Amino acid sequence: MKLLPLLLWGLAAVMTGCHTPSAPDLLLEASAFDTTLDNRPVSLYTLRNKQGMAVQVTNYGARVVSLIVPDRDGTPTDVVWGYPTLGQFLSSDDVYAGPIVGRFGNRIARGRFTLDSTTCQLSINNAPNHLHGGEEGLWNRVWTVQHRSDSALTLHYLSPEGESGYPGNLTVTVTYTVTADNALRLDYTASTDRPTPCNLTWHPYFNLHGRGDRSTDSHQLYIRSSRYTPTDSTLIPTGEIVSVAATPADFRTLTPVGAREYDTTSALIRYGKGYDLNFVLDKTDTAAIEKAAELYEPSNGILLTLYTDQPGLQFYSGGVITPGAIGKRGEKRIPYSGIALEPQNFPDAPNHPHFPNSILRPGETYTHHSIYQFSTK
Repeated sequence: MKLLPLLLWGLAAVMTGCHTPSAPDLLLEASAFDTTLDNRPVSLYTLRNKQGMAVQVTNYGARVVSLIVPDRDGTPTDVVWGYPTLGQFLSSDDVYAGPIVGRFGNRIARGRFTLDSTTCQLSINNAPNHLHGGEEGLWNRVWTVQHRSDSALTLHYLSPEGESGYPGNLTVTVTYTVTADNALRLDYTASTDRPTPCNLTWHPYFNLHGRGDRSTDSHQLYIRSSRYTPTDSTLIPTGEIVSVAATPADFRTLTPVGAREYDTTSALIRYGKGYDLNFVLDKTDTAAIEKAAELYEPSNGILLTLYTDQPGLQFYSGGVITPGAIGKRGEKRIPYSGIALEPQNFPDAPNHPHFPNSILRPGETYTHHSIYQFSTK
């Protein structure tokens, strides 16, 4: 593993007589995010460790806009897609670039479910379904900063009764922590005053090349899962839980993402225009934080290892990414240039009693812990 401090990166550039990018070169200007939305201040916060890892988070959507780690040669690489200004996030068609999504991450069929004999109707924002909490989801709200240090940021949001149609007031906190061993840890909590669905997750687009104009087909993916939840054509689970064996969903060994991504003879590829699928994680302890996935880019050696306590993992390969958006380096984005790995409960869980429970009740505390560990090989 190569974890070189910033000083060594800069010294190497001087010695070779050329400019090697440093983490500060890749950091966005905080002034490009300083504004007021919904009468609440919006800012950009930078978290760091002493090994040169840096993460930038805005409290609009509790959104990660930059995640900088060294590659095999020590060159800092920003491995998440984002925009250089808040205005571009607000005007973009791609609203799920880097935020916390919920109250219910992923889809609920027709936005409808029955809770304690009462039918609840949520907003429809991904016809014919409800997706990622709707237009009034956590991703589209200004959060309050509760605590801030050099390496950690805690954000808070109170989702009022009726937001996107959800019952109850939901109080949510998320803490982002950059650890000494080059990991980004996310810790979520939530509580409610009425029964309500709760399924929170982070929705980054990873590109280990560090550019949105490069495909992720060469990235190699491992998912610790022997089963998945097949869907209908609108990406709602059928209720089945089936084996990944002999399907394009078999990532039990490191496999190039592009190897089967375009096999439209498979319904699971055709429906999602690539991968957009929930994997049932093979857990030994349902409450423990365990390894869930690896994402590796052979050309620069960057390895992402994901650990979580959640029962499922959504893998989205970016098939419906709108091309042409201008990224942080001035590059034009292309489809299949970002991979989302989202630890979660199962999609449409409120409508499938045999799926893990997704209903949070008064007096209970929702928790979710995920760790994104970066190294090289």
